Amino acid sequence: MPWTRERLEDVARNRLGGAKLVVVANREPYLHSFDGEGIRCTTPASGLTTALDPVMRACGGTWVAHGSGDADRVMSDELGRVPVPPDQPAYTLRRVWLTKEEEQGYYYGFANEAFWPLCHIAYARPRFDSDDWAQYRAVNRKFAEAVLEEVESGPAVVFVQDYHFALLPRLLRDARPDLVIVHFWHIPWPNREAFRVCPWQDDILDGLLGNDLLSFHVQDHCNNFLETVDRGIESRIDMERFAVTRNGRTTLVQPHPISIDPDVVAASVERNLDYEARRLRNRLRIGNEKLLVGVDRVDYTKGIAERFRAVDRLLQRHPDLKTTFTFVQVGAPSRVHIPAYRRLNEELSELADEINWRHAAGAWRPIVFLNEQCGARQIYVLDRLAAACVVSSLHDGMNLVAKEFVAARTDGRGVLVLSRFAGAARELLDAVLINPYAIDEFAEALRLALTMPDEEQEQRMARLRQEVATNNVYRWAGMLLSEASKLVQARPAAESRPSIEILA
Repeated sequence: MPWTRERLEDVARNRLGGAKLVVVANREPYLHSFDGEGIRCTTPASGLTTALDPVMRACGGTWVAHGSGDADRVMSDELGRVPVPPDQPAYTLRRVWLTKEEEQGYYYGFANEAFWPLCHIAYARPRFDSDDWAQYRAVNRKFAEAVLEEVESGPAVVFVQDYHFALLPRLLRDARPDLVIVHFWHIPWPNREAFRVCPWQDDILDGLLGNDLLSFHVQDHCNNFLETVDRGIESRIDMERFAVTRNGRTTLVQPHPISIDPDVVAASVERNLDYEARRLRNRLRIGNEKLLVGVDRVDYTKGIAERFRAVDRLLQRHPDLKTTFTFVQVGAPSRVHIPAYRRLNEELSELADEINWRHAAGAWRPIVFLNEQCGARQIYVLDRLAAACVVSSLHDGMNLVAKEFVAARTDGRGVLVLSRFAGAARELLDAVLINPYAIDEFAEALRLALTMPDEEQEQRMARLRQEVATNNVYRWAGMLLSEASKLVQARPAAESRPSIEILA
């Protein structure tokens, strides 16, 4: 039986035993900002929000997140609550307000200058700062207080997202032992030797072992976590159940690869496609040449520089391909408050300029670098026009861009060039798989994508689309909530529940 929104609704309604669903994520699914004399509501560009919003529409409940829009307070009640989506409310968004100091230390500091490079094998050194760690702890505590207010005194399933909240599960567990806490870790987990460099490794592991279920995209990351715990903190590991028991409480560790709702992508891309395609080509000053497309946040883990160098190598080896294609890289600026990210934006612009200067022919240039935010609709149109989508992550938990490209290809053609080091490579086996560090191999993969016969494209794409349709976001959420429902049914209601003062 395929997983659909209706089936997920059935799981939430009939198997959670009346327990309230509360999602916790750093990023909010809807953001309010001042626009002239009015207020505009937008959906931030984020794979996490793209995946979770349809789940919350199906299940209802509350999404707790950092309120980051400049008009968010105006549109929220006194507790930071606002019904969403604005046009057809289906769940509640509870915004948590952070000071600039908290945001700088917790998000830009510890989460993204320590945790992010620690977990990704991209050869960027993590920076550990005790002040950032203090803010990270304080913000996790602030989110715990908000969650406890939202669950009130009743049963609840708390669905925690990602590396921003490693301490949150323990805080919730100590305050409310009866809660069912599920945590999805969207990025890789490093091997045990890499994790040992973190000065606060014991606190982090203890925090994560406050979960009932901790999930990663792939089995390798589960294995890394269990080995890290085994060597790093007092506990008992059960490799048959993939479980950790600490202080009498057990945490299950399971792989559940995240996905998308392919029907939403397909429905969006079909509207006025020819008109949108002409507008896009005119805007980018691109003729009828084939398009190679990359879509990413500008991040050193995404392999964008390697992508540009592969285009350069392709043209050096096959000069006859000049003017036959254009590589369009959508590179949304990200975390620009961090110096390394600001430098990366500059380096990529300079690299694109250098390659364009070397290979330009008349008005044609091989690389168009859109260093800007693009809406989902524009990205899906690019996906639909592309001869190939290039995903060259140096290390990635999943990468939903690859799955969105497949969903957009309602014409049954197009080629996905995909890094072996992205979690998506475990599922999308009919992609052209590459090692992004091997530039010669990478360049030949681009040539293959540009010259692949239609029949082979159609055969590969049919299998890719079947994979994405079967393993969609409703299956991901349904499997996790099904596991949560077992825990809800097995957990007796607490006779007395500590108040949030335990967090003080």
